[in-house]
Amino acid sequence: QVQLVESGGGLVQPGGSLRLSCVASGSILREFSMSWHRQAPGKQRELVASITIGGTTNYADSVRGRFTISRGSAKNTMFLQMNSLNPEDTAVYYCKAFTSVREYWGQGTQVTVSS
Repeated sequence: QVQLVESGGGLVQPGGSLRLSCVASGSILREFSMSWHRQAPGKQRELVASITIGGTTNYADSVRGRFTISRGSAKNTMFLQMNSLNPEDTAVYYCKAFTSVREYWGQGTQVTVSS
């Protein structure tokens, strides 16, 4: 069993930056591929970025060049660096750990981009 806890969300002005963290307990994140997802009010949850066990990354077109997903030096952490934020980035952000046969989700952290 893996428990995931996100942190780092908050209120930021357009053009600002935030760094989200995902900390796992119960297992080691390097055994899983990881991803960040977000869900805005009234919209479906969407993939933001992913990183494989080997470190290959993938980004949604809407965030490519602005967001960076990475694994921490500690074996149970993952990050999402978000720059040049705009109001369309407002959502609850979730981290996910997954293999081909199972997946685990965190509870989410709210990101609000507003002046």
